[in-house]
Amino acid sequence: MLLGTLLVLLLAGAAPAGAHAALRASDPEDGSVVRTAPTHITLTFTESVGLLEDSFRIYGPDNRRVHMEEPEHAAGAADTARAALPRGLDEGTYTVAWRVVSADSHPVSGAFTFSVGKPSPTPPAAPQDHAEHPVTKSLYDTGRYLAYIAAALLIGTAAFAALCRPPDTGPLRAPLLFGWWTLLVTTVGLLVLRAPYEKGASPSTALDVSTFPDTLSGRPGMALLARVLLLLTAALLLPVLRRRTPRTRVTAGGILSVSLALTWASAEHASAGIQVPVAMTSSVLHLLAMAAWLGGLTALLLTLHRAKTPPPHDTVARFSRLAFTSVTVLVVTGAYQSWRGLGSWSALTGTAYGRTLAVKLAATVFLLLAAALSRRWTALLARPAAEERLLALVGAPGPPPEPRTTHVTTAEPETLHRRALRRSVLAEVVVAVAVLLVTTVLTGTLPSRAEAEAAKAPAPQVAGLPGAQALTVPYDTGTPGGSGTVQLTMDPGRVGENGLQAVVFGPQGALSFVPELRVTFTLPSKDVGPIDAGLTDRGGYWATNDLTLPLEGTWTMRLTVRVSDIDQVTVERGVRVGR
Repeated sequence: MLLGTLLVLLLAGAAPAGAHAALRASDPEDGSVVRTAPTHITLTFTESVGLLEDSFRIYGPDNRRVHMEEPEHAAGAADTARAALPRGLDEGTYTVAWRVVSADSHPVSGAFTFSVGKPSPTPPAAPQDHAEHPVTKSLYDTGRYLAYIAAALLIGTAAFAALCRPPDTGPLRAPLLFGWWTLLVTTVGLLVLRAPYEKGASPSTALDVSTFPDTLSGRPGMALLARVLLLLTAALLLPVLRRRTPRTRVTAGGILSVSLALTWASAEHASAGIQVPVAMTSSVLHLLAMAAWLGGLTALLLTLHRAKTPPPHDTVARFSRLAFTSVTVLVVTGAYQSWRGLGSWSALTGTAYGRTLAVKLAATVFLLLAAALSRRWTALLARPAAEERLLALVGAPGPPPEPRTTHVTTAEPETLHRRALRRSVLAEVVVAVAVLLVTTVLTGTLPSRAEAEAAKAPAPQVAGLPGAQALTVPYDTGTPGGSGTVQLTMDPGRVGENGLQAVVFGPQGALSFVPELRVTFTLPSKDVGPIDAGLTDRGGYWATNDLTLPLEGTWTMRLTVRVSDIDQVTVERGVRVGR
């Protein structure tokens, strides 16, 4: 029942498309001149997309933002975005900046222009769109990596305990709890960071409760919420399952594991592109095989080192068979996913996705070599016990008792084999962590096949627009350590709405964090101002996207830097603002 609910919740609306959305067409077309003002803006993408509150930003010939209705999907088509324009648009060139979320959970953005009547002498420029906030992206990627590790530890340890049946399961309780808690905390963190990640905003906006409904209505947010609910369900069912038969526990654990794997497959590359049903099945099997192998390795290593009763050869042999099956599944599903993502052999070296995949394949080869070594030690460790069972089966008398000194000598090979097995398993675990890291990078990289498709779509940037103004302003409060520079970027640096970003550097050129940074603009020739830019701390830099300078001319910029509770300095600099 739970698995069926998840399938309906997460897979509804999945349709074949190219992973990572690219703009396929726009109405009006990029660079076109229309006789009459359009009533709507319609964008068509190469795959289904999720819409944000400000997925469209339109700027008129005067560089001012045109207020419009909230965008929506056109006629129920998930690969289109449509928004109504106000009536009576002035003659001239308009810039449309867009930002949407691909079906595989990655945000993408771009811009284009169109003109009403005739083009403007100088086209308007939208403020620079930060495709991603570096701090938010770093935190989000770290959370995704930890979630992969936690899932492998949780699922793999549970599979090892249920299928390999070690006599002492005490050492497995810690990794099970650690995996569950880590996966729960990281998933909640990803859910909270989802809105800033989609909008390219600072992590400080993560706790804005008004963004949660939009987050939970999108496929990535629904997948993360489903993962949280699954983890809580597992915690509630655990006391009940302890009183059930082993077969029931294995069945319930298998259902929960497949459901957890679906929360990844439904919101990443497998959910968009060619052959979506096959790709999602392959993705689920790939993740489960990875968890059973790599998480099971960690469980085996802990059992070898910490179990009060060393695991018998039967336990090690069962895991050896489980690992072999997992590797077989990984090879088959990995080959399919590589073909699906690459599209051509040349992409293996000619694209970022291909090069990252090559690194993963090389690391996997090392992992397979370590696994082969572990399998060899497992066979050597099991040989003495197999010989004893054979003697007992045919009724042959066992070897006569030997002196104590001889017993130590004959037991030495088994001890050496067990130590060698521990070292080879440890090597597997270390390489496995590296493989998981590369896998996390790979899931966030545009697949080569989608890159080739996106290259056929219209370019997402507006060509020919003027660049931003960059200024470096020195400051000195006259106190020790109170000097440095402020680097400011004003985009587009013309009449109308502008974006302003500022980074503060200390006396040694290192990044400096100051308690306050204020910038105002005054136009003395027109007696306008001061206009406060309204900079806010974005976690490492100061910025605003709402600085409006209504007139052209040479403005006086007053920059106030406060380095402590009592030390601050104000510096003035002339800034030319044109049309």
